[in-house]
Amino acid sequence: MIKEKSAGAIIFKKNGKVKYLFLRKKYKTEYWDLPKGNIEKGEKEEETVEREIEEETGLKDLKFTPGFKEKINYFYKKDADTVFKEVIFFLVESKTEDVKISPEHNSFEWVSYEEALKRTKENTRKVFEKAHVFLEEGLNKFVK
Repeated sequence: MIKEKSAGAIIFKKNGKVKYLFLRKKYKTEYWDLPKGNIEKGEKEEETVEREIEEETGLKDLKFTPGFKEKINYFYKKDADTVFKEVIFFLVESKTEDVKISPEHNSFEWVSYEEALKRTKENTRKVFEKAHVFLEEGLNKFVK
C-alpha cells in the first residue's frame, strides 16, 4: 500500500463575520477543496502549508492560529493502487481577499461556516467543526 502525508489549511478572514476560503478544484469532477499538498522531503508541515497556500491562492500574509492542528486519514484509489493518506490541517488567517488561483483550480469563494459545512466531506467536516469552535472560543475571549 502506498502512503502519503500532506499538510493543508483552513483559511479564514475576519471582516465582521468569519469567512472561510474554498477553492473549486478541477480534477475528474469539480469539487470544493482546501489548499493542501504533499509534504516534500526535508520540509516541515508549516512550510508545506505556506508553500501550498502561496502556489494555490497567491496569499502570503498568513498567520497560523496557535494551538490548532488536526489530522485526518483516508484511503483512495490511484490507478490500481490503494493509497493511505494522512492530512494535517492548520487554521490560518489571511487579511487578503483577492485570491489568485492556480491552474489546478477554476474559482474560489469566501463562505460562511454554514456553507463551508455543505462543501466538505465527512472527515474534513469534523476538522471544520473543531476549527470553528476553536476560533469562536478564541474570539469570545477578547470580546468579554
